[in-house]
Amino acid sequence: MAATRKLTPEEVEALIEGLGGSPSGSSSFLSASDPEVRPFMFGSDDLSLLGDYHALRMINERFCRMARSVFLPFLRIQPRISSFPPEVKTFDAYVQDSETFVSLTTSRMEELRGSQLMVMQPGFISLLTESYYGGSTVQAMKRYQGEFTATEQRVIEIITEGLTKVMQTAWRDLLSVTIAVQGREENIQFASFVDGSDTVIICSFVVQLPRSEPAQFDVIYPLQTLKPIASQLRSRVQSDFVQDDMSWRQKLEQAILNIPLMLTAEIAKPTTSLRSLIHLQEGDVYPMQLHDGIRVKVEDRPIFEAQLGQVGTQSALNLTRRIRKEES
Repeated sequence: MAATRKLTPEEVEALIEGLGGSPSGSSSFLSASDPEVRPFMFGSDDLSLLGDYHALRMINERFCRMARSVFLPFLRIQPRISSFPPEVKTFDAYVQDSETFVSLTTSRMEELRGSQLMVMQPGFISLLTESYYGGSTVQAMKRYQGEFTATEQRVIEIITEGLTKVMQTAWRDLLSVTIAVQGREENIQFASFVDGSDTVIICSFVVQLPRSEPAQFDVIYPLQTLKPIASQLRSRVQSDFVQDDMSWRQKLEQAILNIPLMLTAEIAKPTTSLRSLIHLQEGDVYPMQLHDGIRVKVEDRPIFEAQLGQVGTQSALNLTRRIRKEES
């Protein structure tokens, strides 16, 4: 049997120093009152995982711009849609703050192996249905306690499918996802979305209509759905590819091209004395000398020189030269 040897005091001191301790025997542990100590509860969700949700906010802004085209056929106007910053709470807390009777649409996000919930208020559904069939949007949001009619259910189906496609496009710059509608429900108490204690991220959107109350709808993600792409959601670097909203560009171009402009032709600049001006009466003939080059102005800015002529029975201008900016 091998003999054992006790460590000398010098060896014990060297060993303690190597472990980061102190030879004087003072404790190296921090107390709970130390400012560097932060409490941590095992099993809880780390809400700082997604940072400030920058990428998610960008997705919501793109969604707002494109979602207007979904509501246009129903409202017959382009509504103004804006988004609130994402909010984090448990699903139970969200249910407690919501009405029981709402429109719930559950969708599956295949690439993230998670789900998404879209919540719309019944008063907004009623307003969309009323406007779609020729009614006015100038009315207060009604409160319902019951069930949706077959017509309202069809409106919900069209709206949610359109918004789902728009949301899928809004996600494209960050991640190509496939969002498929799985089911619909009318009572939030029966929503088989997540457990009540699970943490969810709530993205709220407001639809503002002229002379009417604003309407709100929510898109909810479970935190577990977005955790796999947490690093991408924290990133502030956006894709170099910018998805153009072609319909928006075309409508903007058409609106600009249809702006009415005042076109005037400056035929002459006669001068007269105050004496002659005072004695002018109706029926007087005032002689004037026409310019060789008539200036054509757009909103008081000279654009062309022209010659006066006639086409058929109408007077006309023949544009002869474009006036450069430095000449005007």
